[in-house]
Amino acid sequence: MNPQGGPGYGPKASSPYFAPGQSSSGDYNDDVYHSEEDPPPFHENQDFDFGFDNKSIRRAFIRKVFLVLTAQLLVTFAFVAVFTFVKEVKAFVMVNTWTYFLSYGIFFVSVCAISCCGNLRRTHPWNLVALSILTLSMSYMVGMVASFHDTDSVVMAVGITAIVCFAVVLFSLQTKYDFTSCSGVLFVCLMVLLIFGLLCIFIRNRILHIVYAGLGALLFTCFLAVDTQLLLGNKQLALSPEEYVFAALNLYTDIINIFLYILAIIGKAKGN
Repeated sequence: MNPQGGPGYGPKASSPYFAPGQSSSGDYNDDVYHSEEDPPPFHENQDFDFGFDNKSIRRAFIRKVFLVLTAQLLVTFAFVAVFTFVKEVKAFVMVNTWTYFLSYGIFFVSVCAISCCGNLRRTHPWNLVALSILTLSMSYMVGMVASFHDTDSVVMAVGITAIVCFAVVLFSLQTKYDFTSCSGVLFVCLMVLLIFGLLCIFIRNRILHIVYAGLGALLFTCFLAVDTQLLLGNKQLALSPEEYVFAALNLYTDIINIFLYILAIIGKAKGN
């Protein structure tokens, strides 16, 4: 899900990731220090260090990401509420299922544009325009999926998702374990999950679908831990401060996938 350089290799200059102590351009900065006990020597006329290791820059970056993420989640769950509680909307989407595929196509194009075009996701305001289109299309899809479940299941899934995501983010903030080093393993697990999903399309078994949804929720919970630590920048890999749109996109898709898989577990358990 999240491309990165392999162990022992620095990321490319175009990558949104860089190692702590390394500038976003890919070059190591000799003036960046790793310990307060070993400060860098002072040079006359030396510029101040405004790199990502500066705590104020990091806090501003994290604050911007969570503001964007909050706006995305508010829009998405507003769609979910409308599609769940307004009977006319629920009846419309159940008849016009083609709108789901249209919104999926818009989502796919926008996520590819943001993920593959570095200049787009760093250029204001076009990065926010692309992210807004992605959020609206994803919100429509999530709302449409929620409309096929009863209200109690949707409310329960929202509550469980909120608790799980809060616990994972809090654990990622406190733990010393480096989840960013496991990104390659998680990507392989994602490929296996996709193959498992294709198998579930042809095998209509309720238990098998519950197992698939449970594995999906667990996998994207791990991705949420990885993306949270990439945002903090205190592990093996970190996100560049210019990549706030990319960071918000990663966290947003993790949370939405967790919600959808939990909703699928509850729906299958109830026999929906």
